[in-house]
Amino acid sequence: MATLHEWVEGARPRTLPAAVAPVVAGTAAAHLGGHPVIAFAVLALIVALALQVGVNYANDYSDGIRGTDAERVGPVRLVGQGLAEPGNVKIAAFAAFGLAALAGLALVGLAEAWALLPIGILAVIAAWYYTGGKRPYGYAGLGEVMVFVFFGLVATLGTEYTQLGRITWWGTLAAVGIGAIASAILVANNLRDIPTDRVAGKHTLAVRLGDRGTRAFWALLIVVSLAVCGAMWVWAPWSLLGLAALPVIVPGARAVLGGATGRALVPALATTGLYEIAYAVLLAIGVIVQVAQR
Repeated sequence: MATLHEWVEGARPRTLPAAVAPVVAGTAAAHLGGHPVIAFAVLALIVALALQVGVNYANDYSDGIRGTDAERVGPVRLVGQGLAEPGNVKIAAFAAFGLAALAGLALVGLAEAWALLPIGILAVIAAWYYTGGKRPYGYAGLGEVMVFVFFGLVATLGTEYTQLGRITWWGTLAAVGIGAIASAILVANNLRDIPTDRVAGKHTLAVRLGDRGTRAFWALLIVVSLAVCGAMWVWAPWSLLGLAALPVIVPGARAVLGGATGRALVPALATTGLYEIAYAVLLAIGVIVQVAQR
């Protein structure tokens, strides 16, 4: 039976910045537009965190029963390592999805943003079928696309929309930057797992691109996140503060671009995650300063 510590590790806490960052950026966009609602931000954060934990447990369950996690490096695999019963991990995943659904329903109801309800349902479905079902899209190289869409565009712009009632250009650019970094976290993860995924028949984008192409793609995603800061300058010059997050990613860049493999790539996941949260927080600080100068 898995210990509490193993259940926590199985939730993959290093991936949680991908849930926090879009809510921070979306709330900053709402503040720039003049109408932040902290209570709605808290509900959006619960939704994002619950979805992230849910998809992590669902991934653990689905990969575990397929045998994909039999020879893995990195975080704890509850099913793959035989630490927990597969059924219990599946229950944990759906419990997290249920919490996300309840918080999401409360959010769209209080914000009267009912247009987001079907998008929220799609988010839960996408979270399960990443590695679940007969034809998981994560095994077909579409994982990064869905991360960009749901943990970038949907999470950031959904947060902004529930608070502001509309979507802004600044918020859209912030969503692109956040989505690019969230995708980079998955790219780093899949780069590490290329050897085992190839053997297991898991054709991730990293497997399709190959080692060299995956490293270049990771770098491109980081460049995109920096480029949109320059574009956001048009609406809020202090958005350039987001560029100050760059030093955080340096250790990860050294690992990815320096040819690190296996366990040596694990720190790249952590630094990419820290970069995402630093990026979002610095953008938010820039917005606060911008609004204060009006």
